[in-house]
Amino acid sequence: MKKLVLIFTTVVALSVSQFATAQKTIVDAAVGNEDFSTLVAALKAADLVGALQGDGPFTVFAPNNAAFAKIDSSTLNSLLEPKNKEALSNILTYHVVAGKLAAKDVVAALKKGKGKVELKALNGQTITVLQKDGKIWLKDQNANYSEIIATDVMGSNGVIHVINSVVMPK
Repeated sequence: MKKLVLIFTTVVALSVSQFATAQKTIVDAAVGNEDFSTLVAALKAADLVGALQGDGPFTVFAPNNAAFAKIDSSTLNSLLEPKNKEALSNILTYHVVAGKLAAKDVVAALKKGKGKVELKALNGQTITVLQKDGKIWLKDQNANYSEIIATDVMGSNGVIHVINSVVMPK
């Protein structure tokens, strides 16, 4: 009987902890990951934290710190200035799509679209998802590519897929 109680208690504790984890928003997930510190700073500078803590659901193609490091530091610092809030917001909302698209949903859409699918970002522009060389890539409006390097970081209001370059709108 003691074993049964211990097993039941463990299952309940795990279920509760998974439920609590799932209740974090995508912003909470980003804030809790040191590899998104530049993204979080940019979201704060663009005043988008509140919007991305909303109900959603959202799919965020989130550049990690290494992706932001590919941008010239003076350009990045300039974007973080208050006078460039609108330009920064345009760039960041280009990384967000309405709806929750888990990796399996993206793969299904790619299969249906014969290896290519276009998504409308929150800034109103199109971003293309491609399957190439056994990997999944984003192609921005300027024909630059970013590889999706990690998928399905789940939040209560959406999902994050990690990308290795910042995609840029027109």
